[in-house]
Amino acid sequence: MKEVKEAMKFLEKFPDLMAFLDPILRKIPMVEKIIEDETKSVLSEIGPSLKPYKDKFENHAMLPAKGIERKAILDDLKKMHDLESDRWQEGYVSGGIYHGDKEHIDFLNQVYALHSQTNPLHSDLFPGILKCETEVISMTSNMLSGNRAAEMDICGSVTSGGTESILLAMKTYRDRARVEKGITAPEMVLPITAHTAFDKAAEYFNIKIRRLPLDKNFRADVNELRKNINRNTIVVVGSAPNFPHGVIDPIEAMSEIARLKGVGFHTDCCLGGFVLPFAEKLGYSIPPFDFRLPGVTSMSADTHKFGYAAKGTSIVMYRGAKLRKHQFFAVSDWPGGLYFSPTLSGSRPGGLSAAAWAAMLSIGEDGYLKNVSSIMKTAEALREGIKKIPGLKLIGDPTWIIAFASDEFDIYRVYDRMAEKHWNLNGLHRPACVHICVTLRHTQAGVTDRFLTDLGEAVEHVRSSPAESGGWAPIYGMAGSIPVRSTVRDLLRSYLDLLFRV
Repeated sequence: MKEVKEAMKFLEKFPDLMAFLDPILRKIPMVEKIIEDETKSVLSEIGPSLKPYKDKFENHAMLPAKGIERKAILDDLKKMHDLESDRWQEGYVSGGIYHGDKEHIDFLNQVYALHSQTNPLHSDLFPGILKCETEVISMTSNMLSGNRAAEMDICGSVTSGGTESILLAMKTYRDRARVEKGITAPEMVLPITAHTAFDKAAEYFNIKIRRLPLDKNFRADVNELRKNINRNTIVVVGSAPNFPHGVIDPIEAMSEIARLKGVGFHTDCCLGGFVLPFAEKLGYSIPPFDFRLPGVTSMSADTHKFGYAAKGTSIVMYRGAKLRKHQFFAVSDWPGGLYFSPTLSGSRPGGLSAAAWAAMLSIGEDGYLKNVSSIMKTAEALREGIKKIPGLKLIGDPTWIIAFASDEFDIYRVYDRMAEKHWNLNGLHRPACVHICVTLRHTQAGVTDRFLTDLGEAVEHVRSSPAESGGWAPIYGMAGSIPVRSTVRDLLRSYLDLLFRV
């Protein structure tokens, strides 16, 4: 058994070979036994933490015979809210909650309540929501094209989030390539740090992925891009910034290569769409990334992140209605009548679109500038503080998403120790590191000092207790050390299965 584990660890150095061997290794009984044991061990460790309310609230696996009083339902929901809200309100959470001010939340709740029954699918019944959506698209498009959206014919759609925006964009390029170029084996080229929503799009829409390695600054390697574009390429992707390390890919160079090759280029700006334009106006050095670059043909930007809308909205944008047309869905011969919809969803909550519109109007350019200024200053203080902690190093040249690692100790144990101190950070791997995504919650007085103090103490604790185990460290350790990648995917699916059991 020990020899098999060592052999598997050695094979991890050869990812392409492992991709080929993966299905073969899964059929070897000894390998399968190792995988099964590791999975059971990991899930048994984290299982109890997944259901913290199991003994605190009544479980409802079936409909109650008689309806429960509304007050009792509201009381339970309020208790759950109170148990969960202190971490994000006090700035302990990486990303997740991007605004969090009570007045702002109350305002969005009022907007949603007014339009909770509206549905953009029925634009004839709810023209007010149509007005909200078209204006949100226009405001976002102008923000990302130097206020020249109309001149450039930038158009788009409101979606349920960044993942749907990305799915729609990839589906659009696939369909355009099939209609205009006859491509039946579509491929997309993207850096290994591109969001996993692109992997989901590839799986859903049968698109092959060609992955770009990173350069020494953790940006997409432009030198490898030309080699990966071929006659089946439908789109190239870059991030501004990427989720793992907060680094902006060389969008200008990448999009120009795509343009010269006659291929579409998508800038994934889900995280940066409502930060970068304002950071640029504040004088920060922001490399070109948006529609002002002629090679950028589509973008995604999340209104529900740094746009400060309620959760559940994002914008996907295109250079020209001719391209966007391939996103739309229409059926003309259904007995139920003529049917058409712009996005993956049919019915959608109009209240969320109204809340996005209200958030953008109430904050305005001056509000976004003020918020971005606070976030960028806080991020700078955190970067400088992290660099001063012995044993930690920054990954790349991060923006307001700051990833840090260590060559001296297990960074995942630092991650676990920070969780014990109430912090909810993001564990990453390949390379092993942790990041914090700075939001307005972190700009509150005292949060930066608290984070750096806790991080310094966590590092010292890990140094002084090298044999300690538990938490998420073994999970990331397993994910990083088992070369049979289908096994790790099975582990994650088992985790989800466990998560959704009553």
